[in-house]
Amino acid sequence: MSQPSATPVVERVDARNRYEILVDGKRAGLTAYRDRDAQRVFYHTEVDDAFAGQGLASRLVQEALTDVRESGKRIVPVCPYVAKFLKRHEEFADLVDPVTPDVLRWLETELG
Repeated sequence: MSQPSATPVVERVDARNRYEILVDGKRAGLTAYRDRDAQRVFYHTEVDDAFAGQGLASRLVQEALTDVRESGKRIVPVCPYVAKFLKRHEEFADLVDPVTPDVLRWLETELG
């Protein structure tokens, strides 16, 4: 009997303002965002400890940023993980806007 495929799947969940990565249908991690006009501001990324060390955060962020490119939006990397990812993946450099005090004030208001 073969095992079910554990290929991770990334989904954008607009109602919750995040992308989720699922393994066998179970949410293994997420990267949260808020949209500010033409910018998608990423502010938090996490992977459940049970799935740590499998490269899921990298895959999640890669697919999320690819989706942002396809949507025509820009990326603002408030999240330290997303910022670090972008330093290693220059193929997204043309989409990145800087994190400014104005963006941080706006995000704080958005998140309450």
